[in-house]
Amino acid sequence: MNSEPTEFQLEFADLPALLRAWRAEAGAKLGRAKTLPQKEVAYRMGVSERWYRALESGAQVPLTLDTLTRLADALALGPDERTALYWYRLTEVTDEDQTQHDDGRLARLKEFVDAQTVFPAYLIDHAWNVMAYNTLMAEWFPWVREPRANLLRWVLENPQSREQIVDWKQQASLYLAQLRFALVRRPDDPTLKQSLTSVLRDPACQELWDTGPRIIAFRQGGRFRLTLPHVSQTELVVTAQVLLPAYRPGARLVALMPT
Repeated sequence: MNSEPTEFQLEFADLPALLRAWRAEAGAKLGRAKTLPQKEVAYRMGVSERWYRALESGAQVPLTLDTLTRLADALALGPDERTALYWYRLTEVTDEDQTQHDDGRLARLKEFVDAQTVFPAYLIDHAWNVMAYNTLMAEWFPWVREPRANLLRWVLENPQSREQIVDWKQQASLYLAQLRFALVRRPDDPTLKQSLTSVLRDPACQELWDTGPRIIAFRQGGRFRLTLPHVSQTELVVTAQVLLPAYRPGARLVALMPT
């Protein structure tokens, strides 16, 4: 079976598709009854309609940071959408370049996670693979002990998550928005492509993915309502505090702070 996502599945994850979707949203944001025309986006940017049409068709056109800023303003983009847009201009050092000699740094990060004793904490890589977790995280979510544990796949594919996450549909939508951002940053990453193909086999996830081009960079301060009978007889409400470790591109250290 082909593990590559189809062109339809990758909709809203490449720049031309995002621009078309963002134009549609811009029309609504600006109080229009229809999609913002290409001609108006070009006018708002101060470029020719031909130049913008070429950009939206996928042609290679010069993209300076100033141009991207004017494009973001013209489309009334929010902060996460702007971050995603800027990634098309900026070149990121790969994980391999940064981490090939950092076994010691990773060991220290794992020690730091394990030392947290007040709240669940975990470390994931750019594809949501669990790299480290503390004792409380394992008590709350025993699945992290499994080989190749992956947070994204658990949330979106495991039936248990739909029982334990009270507002699962809303949270699933937010995770898919983060996956879209990850694909913007790493459009050729095979692990992310495989994850997308896998989760979109679920009709509920496919429906959420197709609803629009929502993009979220990070879930700093994200609130979760959890039902974990083995931990508490009452509903738990936690806030995710996200830290980005130095020298580990894409990695996130997350603490679940009870509220």
